[in-house]
Amino acid sequence: MEWTIQELAARAGITSRALRHYDSTGLLTPSRVGANGYRYYDAGAVLRLQRILLMRRLGMGLPAIAKVLAEEVDAAEGLRGHIAALEEERERLDRQIRSVRQTLEVLEAGGEPRMDVMLAGFNDYYKDEVIARWGERAFRVSNDWWHGKTLEQQRAWKRDAEDLVAAWVDLAKAGISPQSDKAQELAARHVRWLSRIPGTPTFDGDRERSIEMVIGVGDMYVDDPRYAGMYDDAAGAAFVQDALHAYARSGM
Repeated sequence: MEWTIQELAARAGITSRALRHYDSTGLLTPSRVGANGYRYYDAGAVLRLQRILLMRRLGMGLPAIAKVLAEEVDAAEGLRGHIAALEEERERLDRQIRSVRQTLEVLEAGGEPRMDVMLAGFNDYYKDEVIARWGERAFRVSNDWWHGKTLEQQRAWKRDAEDLVAAWVDLAKAGISPQSDKAQELAARHVRWLSRIPGTPTFDGDRERSIEMVIGVGDMYVDDPRYAGMYDDAAGAAFVQDALHAYARSGM
């Protein structure tokens, strides 16, 4: 079965001019050219065009696409890569839809949308960090869990987090030891709070990785400038770090 250039352009939703350009650059040559000068495309050419259109949709330029196709050995492996990229794009679009829907709900209720909610799915700020620390699954599952919450559920979660931070600040100012019973009880509460987040080692019940995560979270509160001031000052952050480290060593 073959299609003419006009048939292929119509079915692919592009112009005949684009197909002629692909031909002139060697990106997609016709399967054959008839005696009348017409270009004809068979199933192999259509498969290649599908690949080109997918990569264009993912934002790749024509030179980069040509390089990928030239270096590719296994077309099936390339298609599997496209599927993974498209699934990731679908997940991103789903997050954007949830974000816009929440914004609409707040506006219709006469409220003021939160800035972080409005941009959810447009720029996942912590994505690379979460993947580097705990893997891609941890990001995907926890991110879907968070953006799947209603606005009120997100607010309730934020209130719980703020209550936990306030409790830490009070203990740090009380001058007690991070190894004290009160501090260790609060550390246990902190770990229970973390264990409510799907995708994390604490949620999955992975003891060794949970210990590593809790120690890493404690370090993050001290080392990461984005968390500066969360626990009132550097001394407060260090208190939380020491308490979490102690709990990870002896309470988990």
